[in-house]
Parts: sequence; C-alpha cells; structure tokens
Amino acid sequence: MRNHHAFLIALAALLLAPLAGVRAAPAAQPAKPNIIMILADDVGLGNLACTGGPFKTPHLDALAKGGLRFSTCYAMPQCAPSRCVVLTGRYPFRTGLLGNHGHEALEPKREVMIPSVMKQAGYVTASVGKWHVDALGPGQWGCDEYFLFPGSGLYWRDKKPQSKYYSINGAQHDLPAGRYLPDLMHEFLASFLAKHKDQPFFVYYPMAHIHGTIVRTPDSQPGADEARLYADNIEYMDKLIGKLMTELDRLHLREKTLVVFAGDNGTAGGYTKTATVNGRVVVGHKLKLLEGGSRVPLICNWPGVTPAGQVLNDLVDFSDFFATFADLGGAKLPADLKLDGHSFAPQLRGEKGTPRDWIFVQLGAKWYVRDQGFKLNESGELFDMSDAPFAEKPATAPAAQAKLQAILNQLSPAAGKTGK
Repeated sequence: MRNHHAFLIALAALLLAPLAGVRAAPAAQPAKPNIIMILADDVGLGNLACTGGPFKTPHLDALAKGGLRFSTCYAMPQCAPSRCVVLTGRYPFRTGLLGNHGHEALEPKREVMIPSVMKQAGYVTASVGKWHVDALGPGQWGCDEYFLFPGSGLYWRDKKPQSKYYSINGAQHDLPAGRYLPDLMHEFLASFLAKHKDQPFFVYYPMAHIHGTIVRTPDSQPGADEARLYADNIEYMDKLIGKLMTELDRLHLREKTLVVFAGDNGTAGGYTKTATVNGRVVVGHKLKLLEGGSRVPLICNWPGVTPAGQVLNDLVDFSDFFATFADLGGAKLPADLKLDGHSFAPQLRGEKGTPRDWIFVQLGAKWYVRDQGFKLNESGELFDMSDAPFAEKPATAPAAQAKLQAILNQLSPAAGKTGK
C-alpha cells in the first residue's frame, strides 16, 4: 500500500512537471456592462432604510447589500441643474443651467450629453421618465428611444393640476383614466430591455417618485393621510425597482448590468422631520445649499463585480457619472469640452481608484466647495463638517480655508454663468 501511494505521488509529479513555473491565467475582465442609471426625484438620505431612514425599502436595501454604497455623494439642490450635471458632466456655471427656469440655456451645438457618447461606443440608448433639462428633449441628445412626460408629480389623470398626456419617441399619448403613470414608465422600460437584450444598452431612468403632489398609489388604502401616502410613494418606488430587478433576471441580464440608483437632490422641505437618518434630522433640504439639499443616496450594483455590502466614504459629485459611464463602456470623451467629473469605475470593481478630494455644488449665484472635513461657500464662509449631515458649524481653520479657496479660484465659477 505504501509503495502504491508513493507511485501515485511520483506519477502526479511527472504529469505536472511541464506546468512548473507557469502562472495561472488572470481572471477575465468583465465585458462592458449594460448600464441603468436610476435617478429618483426628491430622494434624500432619510428616504431609504439602507441609509438610515424610517421607511420600508427592501428592494433598494437588497441592492445596497449586494453592491456598493457611497455615503458622500453630492447632487445640485434642485432638479434641472442636478440632472444637467449628470447628463453633461459639467458644473452649472459652465452650461448656464442654474435653476429650474433655465431650459433655454443648453444647445446641442455646444454641449454633449452622455447618451450620445454611449451611442457612439455601440450602446443603444433610452430615457424613461422626467426630462426637465431643456426644451428639446431626449431625442435631440442621443436617446434612441424615450418615454417623456411634462412637469413633476404626474401620476393620475384625475388630478386636475396635472397634465393628461405623455409621449413616446415624440408621439403624444393620452394618459388613460385609472392608469398610474409610473407603471406605464416601467412597462416601457421592460419592453425596451426585452427588445434590446442582445445589445449593450444605456438607460437613463429618471423616476417620477417621490416628487409632489403626493397622492395615492395603486397600493394605497382608502382614506390614508398625507404621512401614510408619502410612505406609500416611497414604498411604490421601491416596488418598481424590485420589478425592474425581476425583469433583468427574467431576461438573464442581471449579471451583465450595472444598476446605479441616486436621488436627484435632497428631501423636499415639508418632509425632513419625517425623513430622518437614524432618528436625527438632516440639516437643510431641497433648494438649500446645505447637506440636506445635496447629499443623496448612491447605490451601485453589478453582480460579481461591485463589492457586496461595502460602504465607501469616497467623495462623489454628480459630474462623475458621465466620466464613469464612459469609462465602463469604453466610450471616447468629447475632446473640446471641459469636463468636471472623475471616474469611479475602479471603485466599482473593488479597486482603490483615485477618489476625488473635493466636490462642488451650485444653485444660481451661490455655491460651495467641500472636502471631507470642511466646506467653503461663495461668500468666504467656512464650515466644520465633522457632524454632517446633521450640522454645519462655522469654523476658523486657515489651512483648510486656503486649500478650499485655491480650488474655488481654479474653478472660477464667478467668471462663468452664475445668473447675476
């Protein structure tokens, strides 16, 4: 028996000898992913359970648990400029879209949006939901297909202040009585995914939820009060994201698809006392140049690629999505435009990457730059951010002030378009 065992060892050594010194082949890098960018409306840190909020969001929590969450992501504090920064990768003082009433500022002859860049890299592209960036619409900015509705808070036909139509690829459709507009958006998205499941796709999905007017959802109980309806809207948003994940699974696309979820700005002012973070009220809200106006949830989930359950404190601002998506898709960045974003694609792959050292936020003629410790605004006021997002304390710290002022001097927002 002992001789037989020795013979087997010797035979194994003989067979493996030709492989001695040969390194194992490196694991294949994942192919460029499908990308779905979900931009939820008026969703701040206190609106999701996984970021400390009191609401039920099991599907988003599952995305965070199975993927990567960034704890310090910054949007602009209002809808239109925030969306513009996502789509162009450029700060408001460069594009001129400073607030919700600057829709004539953008022109395709002098700006480029990420759908066009992804399309040139071989992606089929779509926008599904609220546009609210300019008067032209998604079809003029590189989207092959699009579902579009006017305004905000459009849910049911029976709500008088709301519009009664939507459009698909430029053709107007009546919103049928009894149909819930977010469901129609999901149906369009599901159809697009099924149609293009064998092509790389880039989808910009600006959801209707949870912008006011806060009205009933298909799951709401009769007689529910406003607080309950607000929770219903958050839960229905989460439900739609769960349905999207189910559809990706059904089409065998889940492992090929990066899903990114972010809020477009902070929680609306009337709900900040409800949308707390671990029981604490966040300072500020939508339209305010405070943490509650701009610090938003960011979840990235690509099964088998993004580190599961990791929370990163790396700073991210909304200009970074353009650079990141182009990086992942192998797309060429426009050479004649100043882009402000930093790609965080390495972090999505579990690498350290080169995290940005500061972020910039602007609304109209006001702005600030912030690093991990301090924030400096356009008036030269410095704030200690050690208790953010719950407090911003006036500070005297010459080294920090000089560092942040140098960044503002380099950006020179006052020399750009500021609405003054």
